[in-house]
Amino acid sequence: MVNEMRIEPKFVEKRIIQRKKQFDEDVRDEVTHSAEESMKVNYFLVIVDKALSFFKNRFKKFEVYEKNFDFLFDLEKVSSSDECLKNHYTNLKEILKHGRVSDIDGRDLYVELKCLKQVLPRGVQKPIEVLSFIKLMADSFPNAWNAYIVLLTISVSVATGERSFSKLKLIKNYLRSTMSQERLNELAMLSIKNDLVKEVDYTNLIDTFASRNER
Repeated sequence: MVNEMRIEPKFVEKRIIQRKKQFDEDVRDEVTHSAEESMKVNYFLVIVDKALSFFKNRFKKFEVYEKNFDFLFDLEKVSSSDECLKNHYTNLKEILKHGRVSDIDGRDLYVELKCLKQVLPRGVQKPIEVLSFIKLMADSFPNAWNAYIVLLTISVSVATGERSFSKLKLIKNYLRSTMSQERLNELAMLSIKNDLVKEVDYTNLIDTFASRNER
């Protein structure tokens, strides 16, 4: 990295300041590192450990996500008579349960997916495509609809949340400390969805605003 930045790959050694030891201090456990060793121990290994810990936690979440919703990605598995696979429907019912009410019925979901497999057009395989097809069927598959809605709306990344906090630091600075919550939310949404805002026709917006507000 430093070679690409045209910086000399050399660790500058600082002068070690000797501190006067007290009579009750044990100096045998003290370890003196060179500049390169200090950088490796205090920075490089710390960053690597945090990265490994982050990836382990993230993949654990992906494993739980796959375990609960794997059968919805491949409708060919619906026809399987494996008891373990059938337990997925019961487990999903418990996961989508709030109190005593669940968003789906496990047995009905199994029947709906078997029927859905027969009527799906050829080439429709992705969950978003299946959901779009179910939408055209006028509530014929209510349990499948709820299951695919949850599948496609579960957040598997925190990038959006982190991007939101980064934008808030830019929007609400010390000059805008008295900004209302409603205005802050609207400005944050405009900033986060900047790619969509660029496609908006401002001329029509201005004309609409002017027609509603005489001032």
